[in-house]
Amino acid sequence: MTILTLHPDRLFPAEPTTRGIARALYAGVKDLPIISPHGHTDPSWFAYDQPFADPAQLLIVPDHYVFRMLYSQGVKLETLGIPTEDGSATATDGRAIWRIFAENYHLFRGTPSRMWLDWVFAEGFGIDVRLEAETADHYYDLIDAALKTPAFRPRALFDRFGIEAIATTESPLDPLDHHRAIRASGWTGRVMTAYRPDPVMDPEAAGFLDNIARFGETAGEDVSTFAGYLRAHRFHRARFREAGATSTDHGHPSAFTADLPRAEAEALYETVRSGKASAAEAELFRGQMLTEMARMSIEDGMVMQLHPGAFRSHNPSVLARFGRDKGADIPMPSEFVRNLKPLLDAYGNDPRLTLILFTLDEDTYSRELAPLAGHYPALRLGPPWWFHDSPEGMRRFRQRATETAGFYNTVGFNDDTRAFLSIPARHDVARRMDCGFLAQLVAEHRLEEDEAHEVARALAYDLAKAAYKL
Repeated sequence: MTILTLHPDRLFPAEPTTRGIARALYAGVKDLPIISPHGHTDPSWFAYDQPFADPAQLLIVPDHYVFRMLYSQGVKLETLGIPTEDGSATATDGRAIWRIFAENYHLFRGTPSRMWLDWVFAEGFGIDVRLEAETADHYYDLIDAALKTPAFRPRALFDRFGIEAIATTESPLDPLDHHRAIRASGWTGRVMTAYRPDPVMDPEAAGFLDNIARFGETAGEDVSTFAGYLRAHRFHRARFREAGATSTDHGHPSAFTADLPRAEAEALYETVRSGKASAAEAELFRGQMLTEMARMSIEDGMVMQLHPGAFRSHNPSVLARFGRDKGADIPMPSEFVRNLKPLLDAYGNDPRLTLILFTLDEDTYSRELAPLAGHYPALRLGPPWWFHDSPEGMRRFRQRATETAGFYNTVGFNDDTRAFLSIPARHDVARRMDCGFLAQLVAEHRLEEDEAHEVARALAYDLAKAAYKL
């Protein structure tokens, strides 16, 4: 068996002087509380504090970063226990699923998933040998035994990880029962929701017409009119704020926005409600609704998040058998300068609006996003996201965005994950990479070391807390 070790200088610069500066910066931020303002963990974990089922159900089945890599190498999703849309049988033996994972763990070499998982194994569970086929059962037994103890219940892990606040993400159609249960339980951990209206704002979403009908019914509004539809949004936004929400979240195909005269917006809504909207009309409606959401954010203070540029469910056979969010979403080019102009013309100069922009198109960092955020008071840049939540992705982001947007037009880091145990690992990677970047600036006499310590803290904690009004 090979020893599993996490090198204390991992991700720091190789040059000794710069590495020493990075160590000192990291020492000042490594134990700061975690602000996790954007993510997809299950609120029922925190509401009912039940033990996690087994190692496979915790670390493999819900994590598309893991099973997409295995699938790319010919491992069938059925053998990994991924649930099917029609309820047909898939693997249920957690140990068998774990053995497949262990036999293929070499596939993750050099990936951020490998770094996160090794942190979970070493720091989370105290395992000191590397995962491979020969150690699969050893791992499974240790993790399975740990999960049966109180120390590995969701709330205990929340406290152990030093999480100060975490946001889940729910549709307006969600009754938010789990969030009510959290508040009623008396537990003091801060778990908020975030308002994700895509199912009732995207005419191309599955079940859109049924969704807006339910949306209106639960709000007590007549959504046959555009005015009633907007009132329903205001109702549900208020309901989400009561559950702790400070942000909205929009996963549109593009950053396109529109600001139509009211009569044209009403006519467009009629077309959308008819179920006969063209692709161009669907895009126009999504764009109009982003501007409407900005208007409402100025009214109620909720922070907007926009993350365009993913071709969702690119693999139709996986979509049909296993549903959405199964590792087949692919980045696409994105344009921001022209697409955001209608919204920015209306509200970009209003400091009451905070619109946080994410992208999967790294080419836009220096050409579009940093200059926009470096000018408009309403704009901030979200961290490298999804495919770029990685050491190299973080480095490229800082290199391309900082010279134009600076540090303080960004919002620190968020983990955007369903994989609960990876949260501290992901934040640790971000803190190490930011300290390495700052150390380089200090070593090149472009930043004083006392300033670097202030920026390191801001990137690790202060900026996220301020941007998301926490």
